[in-house]
Amino acid sequence: MKQKIIEAYESLAERYNALIDHKPHNAYYDRPNTLSLIPEMKGQHILDAACGPGKYAEIFLENGAFVTGFDISPRMVELAIERNKGNGTFFVHDLSTPLPQLKDASFDLIVCALALHYLEDWTPTLKEFYRVLKPGGHLVISIEHPFFEFTYFQSTRYFETEPVMCTWKGFGKPVDIHSFRRPLEACIMPLLVNGFQLDALLEPKPVEKFKELDPKHYRELNEFPAFMCLRAKKPIFTL
Repeated sequence: MKQKIIEAYESLAERYNALIDHKPHNAYYDRPNTLSLIPEMKGQHILDAACGPGKYAEIFLENGAFVTGFDISPRMVELAIERNKGNGTFFVHDLSTPLPQLKDASFDLIVCALALHYLEDWTPTLKEFYRVLKPGGHLVISIEHPFFEFTYFQSTRYFETEPVMCTWKGFGKPVDIHSFRRPLEACIMPLLVNGFQLDALLEPKPVEKFKELDPKHYRELNEFPAFMCLRAKKPIFTL
């Protein structure tokens, strides 16, 4: 599955990058809600995990942050470097594997937007996030909403984490996207058992600009969420 995910993102990277600034689900649904959970950017050391073509990184850099980003897709990393004109540090890396190149307690904030659903097991990744995050630092993630996914994929096994596939048609030629659907418990408990304190949960609504570009999905997303945003904190003191 991992190779299929890489191939999918390599094939849509150019189009994804071209549309990312204004594609409704990204620009007017995911980003404004995820960014609303970030307490501070200026002067912060931010890790953009699964950075894609570097749009989040661009926002962080514009707001005075120091940014390190990585993605499993080599072309996405190239596009992130191009978009940010040499600012920030970007490298190719698999979200599911350790980050030995990053020091303990070196980041104030980690952002991982719409990427954790590509992992069957979150624990190794969350352990690394916890390690490289400073005490008192935050992890902000956005994921596909577990209730939306259960319905969308017509699952009959809610309590399981199971592989699923959908076909994206909004980036030119259709691309099959493989991921993992999981229950709500499997979205929350891995954070808690790996030391994080959950301090915000947001079931987002689209901003008004979305309505101009896609009124159908604007109406639907105001009736039921497709994504979920979470913020968790690494405690300053541990027992």
